[in-house]
Amino acid sequence: MSEVSSIHTPTAPPSLLRRALCKPGLILGVAIVGVSSLLAIAPSLFAPYDPNFIDYNAVKQPPSWAHPFGTDMLGRDSLSRVIAAYSVNMQMAVLATVFAMIIGVTVGALVGYYRGIADVIFGRFVDAIITFPFLVLVIAVVAVLGPGLVNMYIAITLVNWVYYARLMRAEVITQMGNDYASAGVVMGYSDRRIIFRHLLPNAITPVIVYWMTDMALAILLGSSLGYLGLGAQPPQAEWGVLIAEGRNFITTAWWLSLMPGIAIVITGIGFSLIGDGLADLLRPRD
Repeated sequence: MSEVSSIHTPTAPPSLLRRALCKPGLILGVAIVGVSSLLAIAPSLFAPYDPNFIDYNAVKQPPSWAHPFGTDMLGRDSLSRVIAAYSVNMQMAVLATVFAMIIGVTVGALVGYYRGIADVIFGRFVDAIITFPFLVLVIAVVAVLGPGLVNMYIAITLVNWVYYARLMRAEVITQMGNDYASAGVVMGYSDRRIIFRHLLPNAITPVIVYWMTDMALAILLGSSLGYLGLGAQPPQAEWGVLIAEGRNFITTAWWLSLMPGIAIVITGIGFSLIGDGLADLLRPRD
């Protein structure tokens, strides 16, 4: 009887959602990105003024109750313009990365599966790309295509997909060492089924984690290009453009560049926290 009573039923591992709720960093990141998404989807519901309304009687007013972020050189409310910029900058986070991820995941999966001459060519191509600084390559492509958001997305995609492909290739090669991949070949499954129904779902986790972090970098890169005049163009409200507009008044109207800069930092931290939280949450457990 004592032997029976000493046997304990093993407790089930905590669910993914329960473990996620125990990670304050991940929760904070989701909250930041969630609020940022709301501001991006419906900025007019949160902006106290029309972001493009010009009032020459309120030029470069410091932060006050009427204008918490002050006003710019044309009397436009800075808070409203920072909120309006969420639409553009959150769009950057998605469109500047999602196409690069799709292309990179597809190419990386195919190269990792077939290897051979394709893998050799891909390796030499990757070596050539990563030799140059990422920002320099993007600026060079934008300089050829011309400034603007669409051309900026094209430029980032043309350069950035390589990094996703390299990560996916390594993960697919790792997964092919498992028994289920060999079993699929023995059972006569098609290459497409093995790659996209078996290898890809098991190899995609690190790519998703990288994508979250890459969205933070995309906001920073897009703002940098806007600051240089290669991304969003005035009078469109975008954080990099707003910082560039305030750079000549940094000593007399410091709020013009500071407030959009804070928005960049906070939003970037949100995506970074999600990436770190997912990396910890999805890490294989013993």
